Order: sequence, then C-alpha cells, then structure tokens
Amino acid sequence: MAANKTLLVLPGDGIGPEVMREVHRVIDWMDRRRSVTFRIEEGMVGGAAIDAVGSPCPDETVAKARSADAVLFGSVGGPKWDSLPFDQRPELGILRLRKDLGLFANLRPALVMEPLVEASSLKADIVRGVDIMVVRETVGGVYFGEPRGVETLPDGKRRGFDTDVYHEDEIARVARVAFDLARKRRNKVTSVEKANVMQSGRLWRAVVGEVQRAEYPDVELENMYADNCAMQLCSRPKQFDVILGSNLFGDVLSDLAAALTGSLGMLPSATLGAVDPTSGKRYALYEPIHGSAPDIAGRGIANPCAQILSFAMLLRWSFGMEEDAALVESAVEKVLAGGLRTADIMQPGMARVGTSVMGEAVVRELEKLSL
Repeated sequence: MAANKTLLVLPGDGIGPEVMREVHRVIDWMDRRRSVTFRIEEGMVGGAAIDAVGSPCPDETVAKARSADAVLFGSVGGPKWDSLPFDQRPELGILRLRKDLGLFANLRPALVMEPLVEASSLKADIVRGVDIMVVRETVGGVYFGEPRGVETLPDGKRRGFDTDVYHEDEIARVARVAFDLARKRRNKVTSVEKANVMQSGRLWRAVVGEVQRAEYPDVELENMYADNCAMQLCSRPKQFDVILGSNLFGDVLSDLAAALTGSLGMLPSATLGAVDPTSGKRYALYEPIHGSAPDIAGRGIANPCAQILSFAMLLRWSFGMEEDAALVESAVEKVLAGGLRTADIMQPGMARVGTSVMGEAVVRELEKLSL
C-alpha cells in the first residue's frame, strides 16, 4: 500500500530519540494492520541540530514541517548547551516552529487513568476521574514580547526585562479553540489571567468574555486568577473542564495539572494552527510535555507513553482517525492495568520495565484489541 500520510519526525535531544523509537513500533504496526500507511521523514532540531549545522532549527527543518501532514516532536535541550548565548539555545527550535507555522493553540490533556490513580501525589478521591484540557496560547505573550533583554544600568547593576504583550486577535482566536473544545466536552471554560495586577490580563479577560457572549453563549465561562487556579488544581481539580491561559500561565498550569496524573511521562500535547480556508490544511505539531530529561538519557528507562499518546493525538487532530487514536490510548491503559510501570510511575507490587519493554507491550495490546 502506498503511503498516504507524511509525518516529519524530530527526535531531538536527551530521551527524545529513545521514546520516539517506541512510536516507530506503533507506526510500523499500523502500517501492517490498519488502513493507513505513513511516509516518515526525519529532521534535526534542538541541540542535535546545533551540533550538526549550528542552528537549533535549520531552514530545512522548517521547510520539511511545512510540507508534512503533521510533525511529531521529541524534546530539546540539555546541560551540554547551557553555556550557549540566550539567542542560540536549543529551546529556540520549538519556538521557531510554533512561530513560523503559526501554531498558536497548545492542547494539553491531563487525564488520570484509573490504573495510575494511586501514582498521584494527591489522594485518590481527589484525582480519580480528573479529565482536564489546558489550552495554552503559544506564539504571543511574555515568551515573544518585545522589548526584552538584560541591560547594565549606569550604576553597574544589571536589569533583566521581558514584555507580556497580546493583541486582541491573538486572544480571540485561542479563546475560540477553547470554547469549541468545551462544546465537545462538559461545556465549561475557565479562563485564567492576573487581571488584578496586569494590563495584559485585563485585556485577556475582556476579550475572552466578548467572544463568549457573541459566539458561545451556551458555554459556561468562569474567570479565575492564575494563582488561585493553581491552588484549586491541587484541592478541587475535578471542577475544571477546559482551562484557557496565556503562554506563561498555560505553560505553568499545564505542568501542575500533569502532576495530578502521577508523572509528566504520561502527558501528550498538540499545538495547532489555523485551518487554511483554501486548502483545508492545518499545521500541527505533537509532543510530550516531559522535556529531554538529560539525567536519564541513554539509560533505557524513560517512559515512552507520553510520546505514544502524542501520536494518538496526531491521529485524532490531524487525520480525523478517532477510532485509531482511541485504540492507541486504550492499548496504553491496558498495559498499565496489567501492572507494567516505568520508573517514573512505579508503584508497590508492579513490574518495573524499561522504555523498550513498555513500547513492545503497547504493540502487543494493540494486536489484542484489533482482533
């Protein structure tokens, strides 16, 4: 069968190549067993790209991303590149891809699977049933705002500064993503900011409210200060359905929400652009939120589930393959229910395994579920 989907795979640094190998197992299985085949292209990003060509995101990588149907991203960064100047750090690889492809909406689900209820640091009755989607704006705010930098004052002291700036159109478009998602879930959006102390937060609250009243009056909107949301996530997480936040607050709160699930090693994400009205194409990038974990890189103990679940999100959001996405997600949950655990989610009485064994187990479950 000819390949009918083109994927750009960017393994990156640290544990990225290790966990990406396990996704290749899943892709190979789908090529053999499902009605879809994939043409895989690989590219360089992050520290690996710096070492090879001197840039964290070469023009060639951006060009490949533009021509692919979807991008599957691993992780970037590590102590090897910590001494580089700020404008050459590996993390600029993902930032450039988001900016150049217009990937403005990051979707980070925090779902507590039943087999991992006891793995959370919170009590089981608090986290059981948690199902949250964090929608984070990704091409504006303090991560991109100007001016920014470090300057030396006349007295010889240094001062660092960043600018948190948003245009109302940037806020409105990501708000629509959150409201559309809420309509497919439990019909509630919690929009977070710091409107009490930040002008950008005041605009954020105003614009989100305008979008809700004009276009989504059927969706419940709750406004909440970001610090209060952090506290509420730890005390009453089940009150949340969709959480909408800026680049900074969405970043911080999605990691906190991920902690409810027991490990960052379990959480996937999708970053989406706008749908082109002419071609119907939508640029999209999928990645785990755990980072490069350089402390365990090369040891074969990293959890591949977040990378595998990111592939499941790719199937759902880029290709509309809901049945196949659900199949992959079910296979991961079946493996966990069977008692296999990587080090990050290890629990008493469970069987500790490495990256490769966990990936093999997911493929075995896919085989069983498809019979």
